[in-house]
Amino acid sequence: MTATTDGSTGAPAPEATAATTAPAGATPDAAGARAAAGRAIQRATEFLLARQDERGWWKGDLDTNVTMDAEDLLLRQFLGIRDRAVTEAAALFIRGEQREDGAWATFYGGPGDLSATVEAYVALRLAGDEPEDPHMARASAWVRERGGIAASRVFTRIWLALFGWWKWDDLPELPPELIYFPKWMPLNIYDFGCWARQTIVPLTIVSAKRPVRPAPFPLDELHTDPRNPNPRRPLAPVASWDGAFQRLDQLMHGYRKVALKPLRKAAMNTAARWIIERQENDGCWGGIQPPAVYSVIALHLLGYDLDHPVLKAGLESLDRFAVWREDGARMIEACQSPVWDTCLATIALADAGLPADHPALVKAAGWMLDEQIDRPGDWSVRRPRLEPGGWAFEFHNDNYPDIDDTAEVVLALRRVNHPDRPRLEKAIERGVRWNLGMQSKNGAWGAFDVDNTSPFPNRLPFCDFGEVIDPPSADVTAHVVEMLAVEGRTRDPRTRRGIQWLLAEQEANGAWFGRWGVNYVYGTGSVVPALVAAGLPKTHPAIRRAVAWLESVQNEDGGWGEDLRSYRYEDWKGHGVSTASQTGWALLALLAAGERDSKAAERGVAFLADTQTEDGTWDEPYFTGTGFPWDFSINYHLYRQVFPLTALGRYVHGEPFTDRAAAPAEGS
Repeated sequence: MTATTDGSTGAPAPEATAATTAPAGATPDAAGARAAAGRAIQRATEFLLARQDERGWWKGDLDTNVTMDAEDLLLRQFLGIRDRAVTEAAALFIRGEQREDGAWATFYGGPGDLSATVEAYVALRLAGDEPEDPHMARASAWVRERGGIAASRVFTRIWLALFGWWKWDDLPELPPELIYFPKWMPLNIYDFGCWARQTIVPLTIVSAKRPVRPAPFPLDELHTDPRNPNPRRPLAPVASWDGAFQRLDQLMHGYRKVALKPLRKAAMNTAARWIIERQENDGCWGGIQPPAVYSVIALHLLGYDLDHPVLKAGLESLDRFAVWREDGARMIEACQSPVWDTCLATIALADAGLPADHPALVKAAGWMLDEQIDRPGDWSVRRPRLEPGGWAFEFHNDNYPDIDDTAEVVLALRRVNHPDRPRLEKAIERGVRWNLGMQSKNGAWGAFDVDNTSPFPNRLPFCDFGEVIDPPSADVTAHVVEMLAVEGRTRDPRTRRGIQWLLAEQEANGAWFGRWGVNYVYGTGSVVPALVAAGLPKTHPAIRRAVAWLESVQNEDGGWGEDLRSYRYEDWKGHGVSTASQTGWALLALLAAGERDSKAAERGVAFLADTQTEDGTWDEPYFTGTGFPWDFSINYHLYRQVFPLTALGRYVHGEPFTDRAAAPAEGS
């Protein structure tokens, strides 16, 4: 990555820091907070500008958990391509993530996770670590105490079944004939969220083939009773949903024995065509690692050799998910986030005072314009007449643009004075039109699809790995509403329906649930600025309840933090170690609500100023992003940079687009 090439230092223009002088009548505390904020803005801006790629984008590392690294090694073992250098580098990373009790967690500071621990343990066995090694003995004891392999998730047991460590008969059945279900039929593939759909289609082939490659070692030490390694799980009552779907799975196992071979073969070939049609130009699938892994396995089982162009490109794409660290460790990213990082960085720099025609912003806007998707994807199954125009999260993912990225890209482009104004306006118009067309029938927006709310996919015994549907969420809906308000569409009936949905979704404590960020701090930090931008008065009861809640959960150090355990446990809502990104979210809500001169805002700004490092960033080991709430957590390395900078910029310069008078929102 490079600094800007226009000869500038990358520091904000003079107006970026001039507003740090407190207005007449301001308290000494306020004056000090604004001065500290100005200094922090300067350092943070320089840090961020220096990390822009020469092509205009930003991308931070994306930490998830060691199952990515373990499954990468298992894939290479299955395909016969595992080499010593990759194995040792992956093992170095996996060992470094182990907790003192022997387990592995799925997020920093979190509790041990059984499935992650099983997969990490097996990966280290592949790397040559022995069961009697102290760290391995601790891990196996921890696994046995929690039920052993038999208690792990379905995905973990599928990986073990590939090597004969688990019986295929004891896994849920996934018939490839699923590919033929029409879109009106329950449990058709488009009832699943796009990430689950891309995973399930290749796994139907794997499930039908049931391959077993010789295991290089036994795993008796991970069973509570090695003489009975595959104990059957008890059935739920037949009158319950779980019981009904368990018995449906039994029927599918019975169907396997009588399935017509020509039909099954045709279904697998149709699934293979579906997979190949969705391979991206860079060889990946959907820009995310898990579907790519299972697609490679599925196609290989159907006879595609590793030198086939489809598989060769797929394997090369997986190598691009690897992050090699200075200590020689190799970490696998589940996906990469350049579009998301770039639009958020653009917003942060503009709100921090960088001129709209600054070369870095113009270059970023140009790159984002090039990334707009102009062809239909899976979303068009539900919206066949809607013209494309969205943006995806990743470098290459034309099949799955998402509503959240599209809204934020539009908001970013609106902050830039791009020299090709007609092109920018056309791109924004297409993005707005696409987002409006993706509104669900309840008035809100999901992330990738319309009305992806079927209650059935989550009931399948197979689906125990996290969310498999994509219902509307408050954070995505808020970003769309904010974008529509900036575009002057507050009075549009579709915007007003989104506003009403958000008001109805506010919880009794005043917060909003955060689907794609942790958690109520993220939801509230997204919704309040959107409602205010859409014209809701700052005195509105919903805004005041949100402010009161944020003030009630502010930490003693002045920051805000929320642990991922808030997705499961009531006592964790709004509580956790203060982080820079979550403090930024809280401040964005308070500032939008008119609390710029409040004690809570001053303390939050002081926290950011005091905890900023010498080089202009913030330390943030805690995971504040989510893929699936609780089940799959993310540490976006640029969150610690862009959200504090955005908040500090708005604290010093005020809210963006203040010259755009919004019409009062319905319900105000």
